[in-house]
Amino acid sequence: MQCDLHAAGLCYSCRWIDKPYPQQLTDKQNDLAMLMAGQTTQHSLAPVGSSESAFRNKAKMVVSGSVERPALGLPVKEGTVVDLCDCPLYTSSMMPAFPILKTFIAKAGLTPYNVERRRGELKFILLTESRINGRLMLRFVLRSEAKLDQLRTALPWLQSQLPLLCVISANIQPVHMAVLEGDREIILTPDESLEEHFNHIPLFIRPRSFFQTNPEVAEKLYQTAREWVSTLDVSSMWDLFCGVGGFGLHCATAKIPTISLTGIEISAEAIECAQKSAQSIGLTDIHFDALDSTRFAESKLAVPDLVLVNPPRRGIGEQLCRYLAEMSPAYIIYSSCNAQTMAKDIQRLAGYQIINTQLFDMFPHTAHYEVLTLLKRQ
Repeated sequence: MQCDLHAAGLCYSCRWIDKPYPQQLTDKQNDLAMLMAGQTTQHSLAPVGSSESAFRNKAKMVVSGSVERPALGLPVKEGTVVDLCDCPLYTSSMMPAFPILKTFIAKAGLTPYNVERRRGELKFILLTESRINGRLMLRFVLRSEAKLDQLRTALPWLQSQLPLLCVISANIQPVHMAVLEGDREIILTPDESLEEHFNHIPLFIRPRSFFQTNPEVAEKLYQTAREWVSTLDVSSMWDLFCGVGGFGLHCATAKIPTISLTGIEISAEAIECAQKSAQSIGLTDIHFDALDSTRFAESKLAVPDLVLVNPPRRGIGEQLCRYLAEMSPAYIIYSSCNAQTMAKDIQRLAGYQIINTQLFDMFPHTAHYEVLTLLKRQ
């Protein structure tokens, strides 16, 4: 993939961009093999690749420059403003929105926040696109509510220019640090969630919900989990760190009758999305709760046939590993965006054998990747 921003030395986010893509996959597979070297794996499956460009469904941009000439991109470094509106990772259908957003910033008088001077209001813009209908969700991250009325007043113009823009919110983040969002989210539209479909499973994204930024590969990841579960003798499962329910809903529908599912996620907003998905496809033996995954698990005296975990980069940790090893469900599926912490966690899961492991390249042109691993109690 060619990128003028990288060639000009303005952006180094894609550190592997000069490496041929097949070599990127090979290097990632070798890294995973090295991390799992101490584990016996029955089936190490071929990696799942990605499109090399136009695969991101979400733009997360720092707003800099002036209110008359805003830039959307990277934080200002050494006085240089780096605008990423031409980044080749974004879908072509998202690109036309960026110049309209710049014009809107000027119309609404949303002064970009200046980190050094600690002045200004607009810190970040986050734009997410749905593949099924092209609809958009937009978040403005503001330092305070000072410009909120101006923002509301100017919104009709923005909506007339971007008719697919269905969810708009303002997040208030007053902290003078590189923190993306604050605790308060103000929804500015009647619609509060963006609908997406993976493998005919409806999923809903709200402004503060985590969602994969590479839908092409994420869809294959969820489908693989579903296929693995379809071969297992299980009738009940937990989906821990479940987010908006992507894994759990796919796995619950892997068998007829459906698998009894309990999904646990700390974010109440994400749980609302998961519940909406379950209702929309008529699933009844499913429960989603906004709880801490480790505390939930430790409060139970018995575990289901299958436990699926999809933790953040820090992994599930020693405490939850110890509990799972003691309670020993028949199967564990571990989805990880950090193979280093996953490898450490699996070492702690005494009494389990790795049946399948597969790499999913969610993040081309970087060293990062996703891994899905199936473990069986010995």
